[in-house]
Amino acid sequence: MESASQDINLNSPNKGLLSDAMTDVPVDSAAAARTAAPEGLTLAEEEELRSELAKVEEEIGTLRQVLAAKERHCGELKRKLGLTPLDGLKQNLSKSWHDVQVSNAYLSASSTLEDWNEKLTQSEAYKKTQETLSQAGQKTSAALSNVGSVISRKLGDMRNSATFKSFEDRVGTIKSRVVGSRENSSDCLHSPLGAGEKPPQDNTPF
Repeated sequence: MESASQDINLNSPNKGLLSDAMTDVPVDSAAAARTAAPEGLTLAEEEELRSELAKVEEEIGTLRQVLAAKERHCGELKRKLGLTPLDGLKQNLSKSWHDVQVSNAYLSASSTLEDWNEKLTQSEAYKKTQETLSQAGQKTSAALSNVGSVISRKLGDMRNSATFKSFEDRVGTIKSRVVGSRENSSDCLHSPLGAGEKPPQDNTPF
């Protein structure tokens, strides 16, 4: 069956039409490899741009090689000077912060904040708030002073009262009694007889 179908295909009257049609189409390998030119550019302009692009890419590669060599040389110099990576980091941070401070964006932001602060402090709402807080502080101080005066007056009245004076008299009486008992005990301990001495014997004859 397979050999018969092959014979039919080989003996077909349309044999060679497809291959002839394919060979009639011209093949331009350069045109196939090149992408279509953008609209508005001629072939000459496209070729010129491609040539310039190749030169720029070559220069970029050269600059990368030079930069790598410079970085290696910089590292060797730092190593000879005893500079550590931490010192380099500090230096870079300091330089970056200086660059930020002198940048137009930073200066503009600082100026804007100063303007906002000035406008805020000069606004009526801010002045009213500050005045209200000042008055509240004065009222609080006056209230505390009044409370202290009242407490002092109450204590004075209490000390001048009959109850407090009676209490003081009782405390004084108890204190005098305690002091008197201590003095009597001290007199007994300091009698004329010394420690270890015997009382004198009465040798008078009967």
